[in-house]
Amino acid sequence: MPLHRLPCVILVTLLLQPPGTVLAEKPLSAARQAELETLLYQDCGSCHGMTLRGGLGPALPASRMNAYSRDSLASLILNGVAGTAMPGWAGLLSEQDARWLADHLQHDNPLKE
Repeated sequence: MPLHRLPCVILVTLLLQPPGTVLAEKPLSAARQAELETLLYQDCGSCHGMTLRGGLGPALPASRMNAYSRDSLASLILNGVAGTAMPGWAGLLSEQDARWLADHLQHDNPLKE
């Protein structure tokens, strides 16, 4: 294929993606995952309880986390909740970090209640 057609092929490929499709992300490193897990249980845990059973903020059981889509939960993490003590973490976390945390809360959450 001639190189001058490559941009057109890429554009058509992107346009044919279903709406809302996120292009594949490079997986987070094991070290970054460990950092995020520490952040969750220490920093988030300072309000939600070190075991996510609640405190100043509500408990975060998997059943409650699964009431949201992963992207909605990631948005809550990044933007916070107006009128509550829940701050937005967008200044410290990337969208990929927030999606990893949301996925962790929904699927690897030790608090099943």
